[in-house]
Amino acid sequence: MLFERPDTGERAVLVHIDFSGHTEREDPGEFMLLVKSAGGEPMAFIRGQRPGPQARTFVGSGKLEEIRQAVVEHEADVVLFNHSLSPSQERNIERELQCRVLDRTGLILDIFAQRARTHEGKLQVELAQLEHMSTRLVRGWTHLERQKGGIGLRGPGETQLESDRRLLRARIKSIQGRLGKVRKQRDQSRRARKRAEIPTLSFVGYTNAGKSTLFNSLTQSDVYAADQLFATLDPTMRRMQLADVGPVVLADTVGFIRHLPHKLVESFRATLEEAVSSDLLVHVVDSADEERDGHRQQVHAVLEEIGADQLPMLEVYNKIDLNGQSPRIDRDEAGKPYRVWLSARRAQGLELLAQALSELLAGDVVEADVLLPPEKSRLRSRLFAQGGVQAEAYSEQGARLHIRMPRGDLLKLLAAEGEQLENLRIQA
Repeated sequence: MLFERPDTGERAVLVHIDFSGHTEREDPGEFMLLVKSAGGEPMAFIRGQRPGPQARTFVGSGKLEEIRQAVVEHEADVVLFNHSLSPSQERNIERELQCRVLDRTGLILDIFAQRARTHEGKLQVELAQLEHMSTRLVRGWTHLERQKGGIGLRGPGETQLESDRRLLRARIKSIQGRLGKVRKQRDQSRRARKRAEIPTLSFVGYTNAGKSTLFNSLTQSDVYAADQLFATLDPTMRRMQLADVGPVVLADTVGFIRHLPHKLVESFRATLEEAVSSDLLVHVVDSADEERDGHRQQVHAVLEEIGADQLPMLEVYNKIDLNGQSPRIDRDEAGKPYRVWLSARRAQGLELLAQALSELLAGDVVEADVLLPPEKSRLRSRLFAQGGVQAEAYSEQGARLHIRMPRGDLLKLLAAEGEQLENLRIQA
């Protein structure tokens, strides 16, 4: 990884400013969780109010002095802002404080760098870091803003800063090419699933909503799950069986967050395309979180940005063990499931989720008793192969089957055998 951070905890001074002119404000509580997830040790939390950001140093001179005193008092290693800073603001604040400064975007990138495990995930994080740092490169190289000298290098030449920018652009282009190959491989896998008519479900939701815990409960997997922000970064795919549907593929994706940096969305597009191409989105919500409505809106905003906002969606309100709710399915006026209440950690309501998924994916299900004479043994075998036979008995006329299958699959199978359901159905 290009930009590594120390593994040990860093003493941090946190800064959060409320701007009266801004309607969308960052959450101080979420900021504290971000810092702890990055391995920071919060030593002081400085808050304030302003009409708007100060152009040069983001905060006023009085607040800047307060931050400086906190840095000296606590011997802080870094000052973290719960806001997006421009490169010049970040540079000016560092010059005033004589301490490393990181904004919200840089903090999230740092967490992503720690969480990435697969080769693809590391490439995506490095790309986001490079594109973010390219605008801030001047900060580390101001002492090299001069022409190279020496034999053969006199006169017009390339400054060290220009050289590093060129190398940076080359590295970005190289990573984009490698991620392009990953995207093609994912496209091939998706086309293969489409040919096999295997539905894909993507778990989406705000970070720390419990997606990975639910994923593990449904698929008996061991995907890393923890009570921290961005515990899951690398996408994971698993198969499971659903009644009336058969095999489906579940994809566990990276969690979203308020004002997710655009560069991260771009860098993780290859991963997020799994959500775009899904047959159904499973939106996991922390039902016990007071900010759950705001988090739902943030998830919808990211889905809109990646072009997945029009896909069918089932909401899963997780963590009902924390707010006294009971497992249930909420349905619309047509009786279609749109929300399931459950607890993934306590395995409460998982059967209701499976039922809702089956209903949404299978659509119209046919349940009937049919009689198949001995000469229709191939049709009988195909019904068994597709898992449509619930019970079987024999009589002098042939095999009596109780079948239950999605209407589309059943009609396709019967058409291939030149049969019609009404001709086979046992009349009551």
